[in-house]
Amino acid sequence: MKKFFQQYYTNLFLTDRLFAALGFCIVLFLLKFFFAWLGDIPEIATGVVLVLFFIDIFILYRVNQGIVAKRLTPKRLSNGDENPIQIEIKNNYGFRANARVIDEVPFQFQLRDKDFKLSLKSTELKSIHYNLRPTKRGEYDFGAIRAYINSPLGLISRRYNFEGNKVLPVYPSFINLGQYELMAISHHLTALGIKKIRKIGQSREFDQIKNYVGGDDIRTINWKATARKGGLMVNTYTDERSQNIYCIIDKSRVMRMPFEGLSLLDYAINASVALSKVAMLKEDKAGLITISETIGSIVPADRKSAQLGNIMNVLYKEKTRYLESNLEVLYSSVRTIVKQRGLLVFFTNFESLSALQRQLPYLKRISKYHLLLVVFFENTELKSLSMEPAKDVEGIYHKTIAEKFIYEKKLMVKELSKHGILSILTPPQKLTVNVVNEYLALKAQQRI
Repeated sequence: MKKFFQQYYTNLFLTDRLFAALGFCIVLFLLKFFFAWLGDIPEIATGVVLVLFFIDIFILYRVNQGIVAKRLTPKRLSNGDENPIQIEIKNNYGFRANARVIDEVPFQFQLRDKDFKLSLKSTELKSIHYNLRPTKRGEYDFGAIRAYINSPLGLISRRYNFEGNKVLPVYPSFINLGQYELMAISHHLTALGIKKIRKIGQSREFDQIKNYVGGDDIRTINWKATARKGGLMVNTYTDERSQNIYCIIDKSRVMRMPFEGLSLLDYAINASVALSKVAMLKEDKAGLITISETIGSIVPADRKSAQLGNIMNVLYKEKTRYLESNLEVLYSSVRTIVKQRGLLVFFTNFESLSALQRQLPYLKRISKYHLLLVVFFENTELKSLSMEPAKDVEGIYHKTIAEKFIYEKKLMVKELSKHGILSILTPPQKLTVNVVNEYLALKAQQRI
């Protein structure tokens, strides 16, 4: 009895069309007091509405599964990217049905607009497509798919519930990794906003001996091979490989600042995943270190096929902390973990010159043993504020302060350069492209 009640009453909803029909019957009863000639018309109309009401119930409930729907999603969502979501719905009734489909998306999106209306012919299958853009890593819990079905009579709606709860993890951005793979192998990078870089000198990692052709560097002629073959033979070299490329991510409070929904930590994580992928395509070893007041996660540098997955699994759970980073601990850890000289890409943020100067002694010590690239962020909100014309004295004050902070960022770049430390000052939105571009430039110049 309880199951019967749940099936026929908890999922049955009255429509506006039924209320309009009942309202019309009420009006007829009221008019009957003034117009006796209406006779039994109000009773007949009410009876017709009730008969149609029960016919509509019979039509919609005589089939157990009149509608079937399912949600098709990726196994995991990509943070900061548009992720495609698809709902397939099929009509098993013998008539055209009108459907209203509501997908209960995770509460993190705060969306109430995933409400779709469509008409389905008998046995017709239709797909609903939409995108979701998560801005935080973690687990996202999808609710049920609610489908409200009307027959051609349209007096009631029957609700169907599908899927139930479905949990999807949100990983660091991986959808656009293919674009950065192209950057690693393409010689035409200007189309992606990447400048062409002239190689300086040549690598000393031997590749092969080949026949001399016009244009080859005569300094690479292999005289022993030439004597054996009886024709000019030259040595060819390739880029240095198996270099250690470590992404060091600051998890302190300076990385909590959000831009376009993503925190600076999330931008740094997405860039680290892309850089690791490109580094392994270049046959370098990719590794990871996270730092706050203590050393966090460590993934030793490697280029095995599962390395990128290991890095993403670690970064999937990382969160910002509330204390300042301890770079003295970072220096000790780097000296212990990274035995061979490599490229260390340190993602952090300095809001003032004094903040940089506090950490500068440790950065200088690290740069003695490794090629250190410090990546920090432009405040795009302050930049927009500095470009707006001031309308009053308060506006002049705000604009002056914004320009002061922007100028300090430029001074930080010069301060780091003065001590032989490479740096990138970048808007958060362009972080990944700028970091990958800098890595490719350093590879082209044989600095690593």
